[in-house]
Amino acid sequence: MVKVCIVVLLVAAIVLIGWPIAIYNKLVTLRNRFKNAYGQIDVQLKRRYDLIPNLVEVAKAYMGHERQTLEAVIAARNVAASANTAAAAQPADANAIRAVAGAESQLTGALGRLFAVVESYPNLKANEQMTQLSEEISSTENRVAFARQAYNDSVLQYNTARQVFPNVLLANTFGFTEAPLFNIDANAPEREAVKVKF
Repeated sequence: MVKVCIVVLLVAAIVLIGWPIAIYNKLVTLRNRFKNAYGQIDVQLKRRYDLIPNLVEVAKAYMGHERQTLEAVIAARNVAASANTAAAAQPADANAIRAVAGAESQLTGALGRLFAVVESYPNLKANEQMTQLSEEISSTENRVAFARQAYNDSVLQYNTARQVFPNVLLANTFGFTEAPLFNIDANAPEREAVKVKF
């Protein structure tokens, strides 16, 4: 009888210690996964930010009268790059993710206006560098979209894991707060991909 009680107590102790450890480890793994997924967004956004000054420089030679449009693109790029740096440092910060989503929306709108203006400059449309940069930006836009989807999938998996029973009992105690999705405003110009036509 004593042996049975000892075995029951040992099993109960193992469950009481092992269960929180298993939950903690699972949540750490899922949190690291969504942080890594934001890192992939960061890589693609930096690539995009690096391409934009080159695009503006090529356009500047042909679009002397469109200085305001070019400056708006660079200003929007700088705001987006700054917001992305903050979000990359803290991908679990909902305010940082909202800020980068808003800044990206503004940048996409500015790029859309630039490409609309480019349409009225036939020599610029025919420029080989402009065509190549436009193709690279278009390709990068697709990569950003895929990276965002992977990030949102990882966040959904993490948030679900922290909200299900019995994990919900320990998630907040361990400091696992809800992670933000990378959502774009339904009316934002970024909902539509930047259209590059040449």
